[in-house]
Formats: sequence, C-alpha cells, structure tokens
Amino acid sequence: QKATMKLTAKQEVILSVLSYSLCSGSLVLINKLTLHYLPFPSLVIAFQLAACIILVYGAKLLGYIDVDPFNWQYVKPYLLYIIFFSCGVYCNMRSLASSNVETVIVFRALAPVIVAFLDAVFLGREWPSQRSWAGLSTLVLGAYMYANEDEKFQTQGYSAYVWPTLYTIVIALEMAYGKSIVKSVPLKTRSGPVIYTNVLGFVPMLLFANVGNEYGKLWDFWWTGSEQRLPPVSVVLLIIGALVGTLIGYSSWWCRSVVSATSFTLIGVVNKCLTILMNVMIWDQHATPGGIFALFICISGGMIYKQAPMRGASSTKTAAGEDNKTDDDETLDLIEKEQTGEESTIVEKEKGDGAAQRRLG
Repeated sequence: QKATMKLTAKQEVILSVLSYSLCSGSLVLINKLTLHYLPFPSLVIAFQLAACIILVYGAKLLGYIDVDPFNWQYVKPYLLYIIFFSCGVYCNMRSLASSNVETVIVFRALAPVIVAFLDAVFLGREWPSQRSWAGLSTLVLGAYMYANEDEKFQTQGYSAYVWPTLYTIVIALEMAYGKSIVKSVPLKTRSGPVIYTNVLGFVPMLLFANVGNEYGKLWDFWWTGSEQRLPPVSVVLLIIGALVGTLIGYSSWWCRSVVSATSFTLIGVVNKCLTILMNVMIWDQHATPGGIFALFICISGGMIYKQAPMRGASSTKTAAGEDNKTDDDETLDLIEKEQTGEESTIVEKEKGDGAAQRRLG
C-alpha cells in the first residue's frame, strides 16, 4: 500500500496560518517595491492574476493538481465577490502608491469595525460584546494617534487618506461577502476559488488600468525612458510578485477553510507585524517611532476583538463543556471528526475486502 502523509487538525491550522501570514506580509512589500519601479498598479495586478492563471492551468495540464471546471451556477455568486476583490486590490495599490506601508496597515486594521456592523445587520450575528467594543475602540484610538504622527496627513490633510479609506470599506465588504460564499458555493478543489477569483478579476483590472490611463503612461515610460526601458530589478520583482500572488490565493482560501471567521479576521490584522519589521529594515519611507507605536496599538486592538456568535446560538448550547468551546475548538473538532470518519470508512472497507477474500477462498 502507498504511504501517504496526513496532517492532524492542529498541524493543518498552524501551517495554513503561517503560510497565509508569510504571503500576506511579503506581498505588501513586494508590491510597494514594484510600484517604485513600475508605477502602474492595475497593470501590475493584472500581470499577477494572469501569471496565477497560467501557473494553475499549467500544473493541471502536467497532472499535478485538479481544478474545478467553470460552472455558471458558481460564477454568479463569485461575480459580486470579484467586484469587491477587484476594487479592493485597486484601492490597495493606489494606497501603496500614495501613502506609506504603515498607513495602509492601520486602515486595514480598522476593517473589523465595519465587519462587526455587517455581521450583526446582514449575517445574523450578535452585536459585539464589551470586550469586542473595547478592541474596536482601541483600533480607532490607534488610528487617530497615527494620523497625528503621519507627515502626509499633516501636509495634505484628509486627502492623503482617500484611497486608504476606500480600501478599508471595500475590504470589509469583501470579507463579509467572502465568508458567506465559502460555504454556499460547493467547489471541490482548493484551486477552484483561486481560479474563479483570478479569471473573473482579470478583465476588471484591465478596465481599471484604462480608467487610470495606465496604457498611455506605460507607452511613455517605455519609449521616453532611459536606455533601460524595463529595469532588470523590476522584472525580478514582477516574477516574485506573481509567485507570491499565486501562493496567497491558495493560502488564504486554505486558512479560511480550517479556522473560524474570527481567527481569519484577526490573522489578517496581526500578521502585519511581520510587514512592519521587514518594512523598517528595507524601506526608507516608514513611519516615525510614534507612528509605529500607534500602529501596534491598532494591532493590540485587533487581538482584543472577538467576533460575536451567531444570533441565538448561545441558547442552543446546554453542556458546560460546549459553552467553553471557542470557534477554533469547534473547527478543530469538525476537522478531527471528518478525519476520523474517513479513517473508519477505510477500515470498514478493508474489513469488507478481507471477508470477501475469505469467502472466495
């Protein structure tokens, strides 16, 4: 029999969180560096999406992975998600082009405030608890402290925060709607959400590039530039960004499938610590020490925040042990039950095959 390596539930959670955190933190810095050499945010993202599509279908042709076929029944719910996704990516790139990395991270940390409202009004969850309101208030406090330390805010005022604000609103809508379709769209492979997102998001990125006149700017950049029309370092950054962009597609959907919604929201905020450390080391546009302190206040608020349970869920729990379970515990129990069920099925099948062989003998 062929030996196969199988991760335990906790190992899968740990690996998915680590992979998503590493990819998320790295891609922000890679895109920031890429825009320094190639100031065409929509075209850069379109390149990353196209590269991901080529890599995924290339792996499928070589027989390494399976990919869900396109089904109009599944395309329809993804179209609205793609609108949020495309707008979020575009706003993120425009934010990185006009602000420093810490500004984008702080506004990203404010997303749970909007998500908490959407959860309670549209997704059937309870309103945040006192602990959660304390965490959200800490986020707002940290953002206000950061604004007072930010040079661009002092010189440009609120106009410096137009794109980061739009990014926060769009990413909150994307997260809320993304959580609703994870369970409602029964794709069979992990490549399914990745390929749906990238294929459906490619054309909107080209449209955004047209709106931003990036084709004309690229033409001028290519023909009126210096001797080296495309700096070698920009080519390297494009390749690295394409690879990391593909990996974050897989790691984000993997992480979302094995942890609770609360954990996924907090991971997206807390993993920015890695981005801060890397940014301070390699980039000369990072915030002041006071701004970085305010940033860590925002992140601490994200750690305090806890997503509210589904409305009426607490009244259905009767056992004290169940009351003490967190969302992550329930997720681990579910994964372990699924694994146990699969192992039991294999054992029963082997027993059945053995009995059949004895009867034939």
